[in-house]
Amino acid sequence: MTDRVSFHADRVDSGALDMLVTILDLQVALPGIQRMRRWAHEVLAVTAGERALDIGSGTGSEVAYFAERVGPDGEAVGVDPNPDMVALARKRAEAAGSTARFMDGSVYQLPFPDGIFDAVRCERVYQHLDDPVAATAEIVRVLRPGGRVLLIDSDWYTAITHPGDPAVVQAMSEVMLADTPNPGSGRRLRGYLTAAGCGIDDIGSEAVIWDSVSGAGLFRHMTNQAVERGAVTAEQQERFHLDLEHGFATEDYHLSVTMFAVLAHREFSSSAVSRPPL
Repeated sequence: MTDRVSFHADRVDSGALDMLVTILDLQVALPGIQRMRRWAHEVLAVTAGERALDIGSGTGSEVAYFAERVGPDGEAVGVDPNPDMVALARKRAEAAGSTARFMDGSVYQLPFPDGIFDAVRCERVYQHLDDPVAATAEIVRVLRPGGRVLLIDSDWYTAITHPGDPAVVQAMSEVMLADTPNPGSGRRLRGYLTAAGCGIDDIGSEAVIWDSVSGAGLFRHMTNQAVERGAVTAEQQERFHLDLEHGFATEDYHLSVTMFAVLAHREFSSSAVSRPPL
């Protein structure tokens, strides 16, 4: 088992956390994210009395949904490596009267016994992982035999940016890809799961299209990084944003990335044991 951090949200300080939460809240409203999440919950099919885990639970919205599905006889738990994010999720759950629970934890060392969960969900975490193979083995460890796992992630090699000078877009993309440990994670989810001994049940995809509000914030961050690294000049950055603003004003823009989701189950084995208490 690796001793690396699970994903790099735990390195976000409290000031940057506010920006991250704002971005996450904006993304939740995107139709593509909403469609993917509806499909994901439909195929994962969490039911009353089950134990469900969300890894990289962020603001906690999906754990709250699990809590509604499992009811008073089940358990809905979220794990996130950032203690400030965990505190925020707890606060939101308490305000909503949800029974969702949240814990600090790494996907490499989940704080649970073997075979504890009926269903595990993990969204947009794998792109940040330095060791996705070890993470997948750990996810499978906490699943009961026959339990379901759903991995969702972006494939950043499918990103489309219009308008903008193609050379500037390429330079920005190269900086972002260099800073992302596993940018093509979406296309590799199936392989990770099968290598970990899971059977594949379904695969879905969704092109997530950013609107002008979420897109402007994302690309401001990307161009700032590119300027800091010397990949583009300040003048190129300004020209890019003028082009983007014109695209927004004239409804001539397209900003997207494809997300993929894989549903699988842990295969049964002769060594299967009954679930221990959580």
